[in-house]
Amino acid sequence: MQTEIDVKALGKVGVLMGGRSAEREISLKSGAAVLAALKRLGVDVHAFDPAEQGLAALAQAGFDRVFVILHGRGGEDGSLQGALELLGIPYTGSGVLASALGMDKWRSKLIWQAAGLPIPDFRLLRKDSDFAAVEQALGLPLFVKPSREGSSVGVSKVKHPGELRSAYAAAARHDSLVLAERFLGGGEYTVAILGEGAALRALPVIRIVPATEFYDYEAKYFRADTRYLLPAGLEAAQEARMQALACEAYRVLGCRGWARVDVLLDEAGEPHLLEINTAPGMTDHSLVPMAARAAGIAFDELCLRILTQARLDDSSLADHVE
Repeated sequence: MQTEIDVKALGKVGVLMGGRSAEREISLKSGAAVLAALKRLGVDVHAFDPAEQGLAALAQAGFDRVFVILHGRGGEDGSLQGALELLGIPYTGSGVLASALGMDKWRSKLIWQAAGLPIPDFRLLRKDSDFAAVEQALGLPLFVKPSREGSSVGVSKVKHPGELRSAYAAAARHDSLVLAERFLGGGEYTVAILGEGAALRALPVIRIVPATEFYDYEAKYFRADTRYLLPAGLEAAQEARMQALACEAYRVLGCRGWARVDVLLDEAGEPHLLEINTAPGMTDHSLVPMAARAAGIAFDELCLRILTQARLDDSSLADHVE
């Protein structure tokens, strides 16, 4: 435990949890865990649910800093971060732009692609897309997902010709931007990242092996048969390469504080960036606490480390440009 940190100096702390997104239930679970951890450490900490109290209440709450553990839209997409900037309340995690980009799978892929980082081949779908041509170009199976949802909400796996149109319609109920993405069969991995600049650190890689068709909402949060391999079974050089790729993806988007980067291996063992989560889950099924434990960081210490990095966005590129 980092006993050198004076928790009283952190002042009055708010844990922003719940919200109105499709991930509200998970955010409440994450928030409860963070709240309990900070209370155990003696932090003056209070829960705040933006779905139940508005910005006026947040402004009047007297928080010296806040721990943002809202998942999905309205909490992880830059909108809340913008409000906190205007209110002058330091907050955990990435700033306005990085949060918005991280929430938008399409635009984050475009930026990674422009930076020369590997991503799975994909197509942006519309209601008038040539779905048969997309199926042929990407091959089957493929995945369809809303661009701006998390926790696999609205995601489906297309395994047979002619199914893409209905998968698009299902995803479009959640977002006007829908992606079709090539399936990569070499395994799914995740890399938790802490800090920024010279203090940037990738935690041990975890391999995710769901018992279901893919790593869906139930597999992520409720099923007991999802397997998490830690160590991930990679050779040391391959793990280091994956960690370096995840850190570069984090830096390119301008992230700070903490995040989790999901990575797929292709059949040749080459890593490809899947997506980034700038306010990852902190439940008993969550992967960042799992990776932290493997690195010798207890849950309470993890929460405190993240909280102590809360700040406003100075819009400086100094930490992200070599």
